[in-house]
Parts: sequence; structure tokens; C-alpha cells
Amino acid sequence: MNRRPPESQIPSCLVVPDDVAPDRADRLLADLLSGVMTRSSLSHLLKGGFVTWEGKQVKPSTTLKPGQEVVIDFESRRQLPAVSIDTRSQPVIIFEDDHVIVLDKPAGLVVHPGAGPRSQTLMDILVESRPSMVGIGESGRWGIVHRLDKDTSGIMVVAKTLIAHEDLSAQFRRHSIGRVYLALVRGNPGLDSGVIDKELGRSRSDRKKISTVTQKGRQATTSWRVQQRYGPVSLLELRPQTGRTHQIRVHLASVGLPILGDQVYGTRVRKLASGDKIFRMLTAILKRQALHAAILAFKHPVSGLFIEFSSDLPGDMLEAIKICVTISKMEVESDL
Repeated sequence: MNRRPPESQIPSCLVVPDDVAPDRADRLLADLLSGVMTRSSLSHLLKGGFVTWEGKQVKPSTTLKPGQEVVIDFESRRQLPAVSIDTRSQPVIIFEDDHVIVLDKPAGLVVHPGAGPRSQTLMDILVESRPSMVGIGESGRWGIVHRLDKDTSGIMVVAKTLIAHEDLSAQFRRHSIGRVYLALVRGNPGLDSGVIDKELGRSRSDRKKISTVTQKGRQATTSWRVQQRYGPVSLLELRPQTGRTHQIRVHLASVGLPILGDQVYGTRVRKLASGDKIFRMLTAILKRQALHAAILAFKHPVSGLFIEFSSDLPGDMLEAIKICVTISKMEVESDL
């Protein structure tokens, strides 16, 4: 169990003691807050502008001297631009306590702000009603310890406290988090299960894409199992053993099993052969890659208990499966 002091012990104001030698803010404050805040958390606060002296931002390289009063402002929201919250794209909260939020993210919702035009994100929605999350983790990604692609739906966990953020981030780095995904793919594997072990990195031809053909690849492993076969479409259960960007999507495409509706790594609608009416129909229903984070299991960062959460397949994937089942039955009847 994590026995570090609670975040309520982190002072909002801190006076540099007289017996401390002048030093860089990141080193001096790390020593003064040792046992209460880690260096990484302090670094995020300093870089995010949440530490000030006489109203001026204290940067990591700022020299602090004895007698100076430093303010740590967790409640400040000056770093968050105003964003209109669309109530139609709300995540479903499955579990919440003082330290974590477990939610079901709908497809189409971006997890956190990135490059380009600013739009509503999952982070905005959560921080809107939980302003104390500001300052938890990396600036602009408050509370986020992992993410799902915009058009991937399913279970996520978000940290509400520094203790939770650090502990969950460490679990993800160790790959000790249990994750199960479900995907509808184009194709019918010859085997019932298997493992894809291919390095992933930036594509040589398109830096925006991830590829198995790369100069600087990182080890990535995904195990898969067939849950159901629907003629030319299969429902796969996937367990990523590593957490690389777009790992499942790229791995499946690399073995000839692209996820239905994946406009980046799958077969695009305009490139489908004229006879592929079923795939055009399914793509029109899905309007996104048919990938869903179905199960998430982790050790609670404070209680130490191992907890597991699940999410049912969303409506668009269920509708696509219904069509696949109907077509499969029609094909069987026509062969009789």
C-alpha cells in the first residue's frame, strides 16, 4: 500500500528556510518537498506555471533564496482556454473515488488537447466539474495516464490526485495493467489464436503514421483470439502486452486483418472493389474503426486492491455484427 503523505500535506505556501543555500527551484523545492511530492510531479507544476513568487512564475531554472515565499496554486485554471462543453459527447462514469475515475469513453471524443485547433476533449469535460485535477500530471493533460484514439471507444482510468497519477503511470510503464480490446476485422484468420510480435515506429513514408517498417522500431506484442467468425468478418479479442501508439491497429493491418472502418491503416471506402457491398455497408454504419476497449484491470493506487472494469460493445459495433450475422445466415441458406 502507498504510504506517502496525502496531498493535503502539500503546502500552498512555502518559505525557503534561512539555513538553505540558494539553488535552482527544481532542486531546492524537490529537497524541501521530499516525501510529499516526487520530482516528476514538481517538474510538471513548475513547467505549467503553477508555482509563483511575488506573482511571477517560478521556472525549474529560477534561483530561489532564503526567505522567499513560494506559492503552489493547484486551483489555478489560467492554463485552460475556455472550451464549450458538448453534453451529447459525455463519457459514462463507471467508478469514482477520491483518487481515480473509471469511465466509458464514446467514440469521437479526443482524450486531451493536442496540436491543431482547440476543441472539446475528455480532459475538459472532467476538469470542468473537478477543478482540483488541474496540476495533476502533465500540463494540458491533467489526470491523463493513458489514452484511447479519438475513434476508439471503451474503458479508461483517469487520476484525480498526484499519488494516483504517479502510481498508475508506473503500472502502465511496467505493462502490469490488464487490458482487453474487441475489434471487428476484415478477414478470417486460419488459426483460432496467435501472437503478433513486430516492432513499431514512425513510418518511413509518412511521419504521421506508425508502421512495422521503420528505422527506429520499438518492441511491441499483441496476442489475439477469435471470438466469432462471420464469413469475411471476424470479431477478435486482443490483449496488448505493450502500449505503443496505434499498436493494435497497425499490428492487425500488418497481418492482413485490418480493423473495419479504419481510414488510416485499413482499406479506405473509396478503394474498396465494387463487389464489396457488405464492407461499404458496415463502414457506413461504423463511421470509425471498430475497436473497443472492453476490459481494464489495475491495482488501486491507494488501497492496493486489484480491480477490474468492463464495458459492453457500443451500438454501432453491435449493429455491424447484426448485419454480419444476417448475411452469414443468408449465405448458408443459399447453399442448402
